Amino acid sequence: MNVHAPTMVRPHRWDVPFDSDMSDADVDALMATPVVASVRAEEFPAHIPLRGILRNDARIVSFQPGDIVCREGDYGNSAFLVLSGAVRVVLAPSLPRKLLGRQEVHKKGFFESLTQLFTNSRIPEVRDTERYRNIRAQSRGASGAETHIFIQDVPAVLDQHRTVTLPIGQIFGELAALGRVPRSATVFAETETRLLEIRWQGLRELHRYDPGWKRLIDENYRRNALHGVLRTNPLFAGLSAEDLQAVADQVKFKTYGAFDWHVSYKQMRETGAAGDEPIIAAEGLVPDGVYLVRAGFARVSVRFGSAQRTLAYLGAGDQFGLDETYESWKTGKPARRLNSLTGLGYVDVLRVPSHVLEKYVFPNLPAPPPPAPPVDRPIHDDAFAEWLVDERLINGTQVMLIDLDRCVRCDDCVKACASTHGGNPRFIRHGRIFDQWMVANACMHCRDPVCMIGCPTGAIHRHETAGVVVINDDTCIGCGTCANSCPYDNIRLVEIANPSGDPIVDGDGRAIVKATKCDLCVEQLGGPACARACPHDALSRVSASTLVEHAATTTPEATAP
Repeated sequence: MNVHAPTMVRPHRWDVPFDSDMSDADVDALMATPVVASVRAEEFPAHIPLRGILRNDARIVSFQPGDIVCREGDYGNSAFLVLSGAVRVVLAPSLPRKLLGRQEVHKKGFFESLTQLFTNSRIPEVRDTERYRNIRAQSRGASGAETHIFIQDVPAVLDQHRTVTLPIGQIFGELAALGRVPRSATVFAETETRLLEIRWQGLRELHRYDPGWKRLIDENYRRNALHGVLRTNPLFAGLSAEDLQAVADQVKFKTYGAFDWHVSYKQMRETGAAGDEPIIAAEGLVPDGVYLVRAGFARVSVRFGSAQRTLAYLGAGDQFGLDETYESWKTGKPARRLNSLTGLGYVDVLRVPSHVLEKYVFPNLPAPPPPAPPVDRPIHDDAFAEWLVDERLINGTQVMLIDLDRCVRCDDCVKACASTHGGNPRFIRHGRIFDQWMVANACMHCRDPVCMIGCPTGAIHRHETAGVVVINDDTCIGCGTCANSCPYDNIRLVEIANPSGDPIVDGDGRAIVKATKCDLCVEQLGGPACARACPHDALSRVSASTLVEHAATTTPEATAP
């Protein structure tokens, strides 16, 4: 051992608690509530005690009548337990977008698009502060520094929307938190309300070690979500309602990796260290069923010398292991897995056990093709896909891909973006490079948009019809949560100015900032201005699922006569 080596205290999971103000008295009070008192504290390991979870993975939050707790479409990493008061869930119809702090997208017509060329201000990032006044009246501080959007006319909402009250002791939000899917409904405080908010890590431990919480969460998922997931899969489309229920009753749930994978990913990029990928299904073992990816991403790989070679990646809706599982049942002989499946960041999977498939699915399933033979293509053919997976660029649905062999660095793309976005471009023409291809620093409108997690006002959200991730400038408070969370550094905070060019400041003289990023020109008639302005067809907006195919078909070799 080197006696001169520097030492430090080993980092611990609870070094940074969810709420540093949570006291022993708060924990004692929580332990006395019926829902928590029923938890079997003795089942938790010594290094993750129940009291430790409450002290470090939970916080008590207060809401006033009308305060929105969570919005339909939000991505969140926590669940809620009603301690006092009551909350209401809006079932139908959904609340108006404006009431939720969402952006109302207006597609510009031809003349509007034309006139903006002559009406753009010479001063970048100009704002009319008058428009913020009404928005400001719809938000208020609560729970310390937090900001809540509130509903100003609750009686009208109750008259016009079907709602249901959740009483003391009710848990909500756990399915979205564990499954990393958007919130399915809007919840607001009906009275003065105190909630216990449990972040994903603590929720995972409660699900793992307490039979009551596990049963509650699993039953809620089976009742509210699992049937929909199974019905959309061709394997189960022909099952009767009775058989589908029998399958759903035996599906196993499992999550791998960290919910906040973007934090470790950024650290990995900064240090150059390789990230850990939890093994979901290992090559060479007898299959134990078919895996359905519910959320997140997973890597399919094969052993290659002492390392692993990437063959593909899977996202939400994809499945793994059908061929070998079917082969084992058809031949009566165990078939070994030809590939491994590992988690990339965070992945939520469902496993349908082999014996369930053999009873309900395989007898009526047209025979799938036999398992594919070992890969015989040159390894360099998979290099681009391997790079995309390692860089987590598979997350993008609208990647800005620039062919550097065609790009002449004229910056027409940057100028076009600036002309349609208040004088400042919403991307930077540099980024990660592989061979002739560069993925520019532009919002990719991710399938797993971690930037949305934690936004206090819901200003950053996915547009329901266009599908793009946008920021409502009116409700953005410039906190920087989204910019800090983006794994690709594609969101920036900018100082805003009035029409005279004077910087807009608060009462203390500090500059007001807003979060900005590519919005895919959602309001422009012709779509992304960057791609339309490129004179050499060097810039494309491409889904990650087709990146490899797009690159292969646009290289000089592929397009040569």
